[in-house]
Parts: sequence; C-alpha cells; structure tokens
Amino acid sequence: MSRSRNLQVARLMTLLVSDVLASRERIDVEQSALAGQRRRARRIRETIEQLGPFWVKVGQVLATRSDVVSDAVLTELAHLQDAVHTEPFALFEPVLREELGAHWCRRFRDIDTDTPLGSASLAQVYRVVLTDGRTAVLKVQRPGTRARVYADMAQLRRAARIAGRAVPRIDSVLDVEATLQIVFDCMQPELDFAAEAKHMAQGRRMAQDFKGVHVPDVHLATGRVLLQSLAPGASLNQADLSAFTPKQRHRIGSDLLSFMYRGYFVERMFHADPHPGNIFVDPEHGATLIDWGMVGRIDRNLGSLGVMALTSLAQNDARGLASAWTEMGRTTEFADLLGFQQDLTRLVPRIASAALEDLDFGVALTDVLRCAAQRGIRTSPMVGMLGKSITNIEGSVRRLAPELSALDVFEDALTDVMVELARDVFSKEQTARRAMELIVAGNSTVDQLRSLLRDLANRELTMRVGLLPGHGMGSDSNGILSRRVAPLLAAGLAVWGMRRLGVRAAVVSNGPGSSAS
Repeated sequence: MSRSRNLQVARLMTLLVSDVLASRERIDVEQSALAGQRRRARRIRETIEQLGPFWVKVGQVLATRSDVVSDAVLTELAHLQDAVHTEPFALFEPVLREELGAHWCRRFRDIDTDTPLGSASLAQVYRVVLTDGRTAVLKVQRPGTRARVYADMAQLRRAARIAGRAVPRIDSVLDVEATLQIVFDCMQPELDFAAEAKHMAQGRRMAQDFKGVHVPDVHLATGRVLLQSLAPGASLNQADLSAFTPKQRHRIGSDLLSFMYRGYFVERMFHADPHPGNIFVDPEHGATLIDWGMVGRIDRNLGSLGVMALTSLAQNDARGLASAWTEMGRTTEFADLLGFQQDLTRLVPRIASAALEDLDFGVALTDVLRCAAQRGIRTSPMVGMLGKSITNIEGSVRRLAPELSALDVFEDALTDVMVELARDVFSKEQTARRAMELIVAGNSTVDQLRSLLRDLANRELTMRVGLLPGHGMGSDSNGILSRRVAPLLAAGLAVWGMRRLGVRAAVVSNGPGSSAS
C-alpha cells in the first residue's frame, strides 16, 4: 500500500471522526459552522471516490447510518459516483478467456464493444446477442479487482480499530465491528458474481406472487462474469411516464411496495438499494429490479420486531415503538430510555398525522435511528440498511405513482405478512424447536427445584435482597432509600419464615400419633 494512499485513508478517518463528534451535539449550529460542515462533507465524498470501489461501498453503508454521521454527510454520500472512464474491451478479454474458456466468443452472436451499457469501478457492462437471437447483458469484472479490495478491507479494519479505541463512546453506539462486517458482506457479491446470481434467484422466487415485479434471468454466472436477460423498458430516471396509464402506474407501484415488504418481513432478504436507477419500468411488463449485488438479511427476531415498529408508527403508538426499537438493539451504559420515549412521544404523532402523500416510513425510521443514538441506544447496523432501503423504494414509487399511499399498501400487505409469520411459527420445524426448548427448560427447572428443596432441608438456603445503588424508590438518586428498604424486607421475610416454621411445627406435634397433654 503506497504512502500517499495511507495518508488518504488517515485523512478520511480523521474527517469522519470529526463529523461524528460534531453530529453528537444537540444544539443549534451557526451558519458559519454549517458551512464548515458542508465543506468537510464534500471532502469526505471526494476522498471516498478517489479511494475507489470498496470505499464507495463503505460510503453507501455509511449513508444508511443517520445515527452516526451528520445530515451534511448524508446529503453528500447520496451523490457518491461509482462511474469511471470506459476502458477498451481488450482489457476484459483475458477475464472472459479465464472464466469461460478459450472459445468464449462462440457463446455470442454479437457484442457491442464500442458502447458499453455501463462502466463502474468494479465491472463494465455490455449489450450482447446470444446465439439464439436473444438480447442479453454481459457484466465483466475488472482485472485485479479482488486483490485491491481485499487490501482495502484490511486497511479499513486497522483504521477503524484505531478510531474505535480513540473514541470509545462512538464505538459503543456505532458497533464498529458489526458495521464493518456489514460492509464486508455487501462486498462479497460484488467480488463474486455467482453470489449475486444466487440473490437474483431468490428475488425471482419472491417475485412470482407479483405480476408487476420481475428479476432478470441469469443465463450464466462465474466468479467474474455474469450473463443475464435484458430488462424491458427504461430506468425510472429516464422512463417516459406519460406512456403509462394511471392504472398501470398504480398497479406497478403497489406491487413494488408489497414485494419489498415481503422481503423485509417474510423472506428476511431484501434489495438494499432500490433507487430509481435500479428499477426499469415498462407499461406492459411492469417493473424489473436490477443490480442485486447489495442485499440485506435480517434474522427472524429482528424481522418480527421490525413489523411491530412500523405498526406502532402507523398507529401513533410511541410507547410501543420505543419498546420494539429498544429490543432491536442494546442499551449502552449511558442510555436514557425515558428520554428516548419522550423523544418518540413528540416525534410519532407528527409522523402519524402527516398527509398520506407526505408519509415516508423510511425517513421516519431514519429519525428514530438518530434519536436512539443520541439517547445511548445501540441499533443493529442492519436496521439502518433497512431504513435506507425503505426510503429508496418509497422515493422510487413516489416518482412512478405519487398518489399512491405507502400506508395503505403497508396495511394491505400486513395481513399477508401476519399470515406468513403465523404459518412460520406453526411450521414443523418451529414446533419441534419449541418442544425441545420446553424439554430443556423442564429438565433445568426440575434440577433447580431439587437443589432448592435440598438447601431448604439442610437449612442452607440463602436469599439476597436489595436494590442497586442509584435505582432506589422515588427520587433518591443515591440509593439511600434502597439501603433502608433492603433490611426491612429481609427482616419481614425472616419473620414470615419463622412463623411458617412455627405453624409447621404445630402441625407436626398435633398430627396423627401424637399424645394429648
């Protein structure tokens, strides 16, 4: 790694730490300070773009963490550019030869090598015609990409550990290791196109229940070459939406939202970046989601809590949202749970009472994420990615069908989601798991009860009663009241125990076989 590149990485980490520290402040910022934040944010974006593809992916993941970076950085990261100068096709021929064999060209009738469909830092994309006459898309990885990215991964891990040790409070909320793992997981399909092909296969299976949503077919996939079908129509960025009838726009938009909700809460695998450039639309064919390199995956518990969080948000239930959100993360030693609930009490009614066309679940989750961080609640990095994905799909659908209500679609989809979750809970696998948990718990309970009875019989049972200092009753912040209550409780238990023993002794002495005085 060159010295100049090391300096660039060090400069980037310094800028990011400075931004994170500044974003922790909960006070109004003067215009001059805001201008400084914007300049710093622009330098962060430019440095990331200069460092290359892996760091662009880091920036995309950071763009999901409104709880970490400032609004100025979020705005700049939304404009990250992964485009590079187009390279001649001859640079990619050795890759095709290594992946497909010496006679790779026999697989195609024609390749438009003069005008690539796209050029990014990791790959270049071409329009091709297969031997049977079908038009397809050929994606070829740039030579040397893997070695560069793996070196960048190692460098980022070292730099992040240093930053985490320097500012431990940030690490306690951000969870540097978990965030890094999200970045590395996101990069794997970018380095191995066979992994992206598997994501697309799962996406196609999910789309079977939606007439208006499609995922390209994969004709061939290796580690560095991906051949897929061409998406009909044009991207939402370029499509002529006047060619669509209101009914077509509504149907496609509704199917897109329902498809994504199913991914979030039922399949627990979702397209992480459904922005307008990754959605192609056609009046008859519907929508096609491309670029499945970056996906999110959540576990069963997080998915269920996510449903509870959105439902609480839609139903104006701040307390329910606070409870679900806290369970999705972890409280740090400086967490302020009461303050978090008070924040949501002010925030949730404003969101729930918004006009339908203004309601944005993704933005709302982003606001909650920021409140949680400010109150010392660590949230899973995947929740940030989930919120960013929801923001992107809602923005895409709003461009296609602005009259469509995300709330209405969510409520319609919620019934299907709950049916699927119930089916999952009562599946054979889950039933067997619950039975095993009961068996294990039963065995453990019997052992514990046997131990308790033995201690009672041997008069070896001890009981510790007390309250943690600082958690006393009332406003006694020093725990003085708790120190007074504990002895009283202990004395009360002792008296109760002595009376119980006295009753037991009386029963024994007056039982069958005893002599009357």
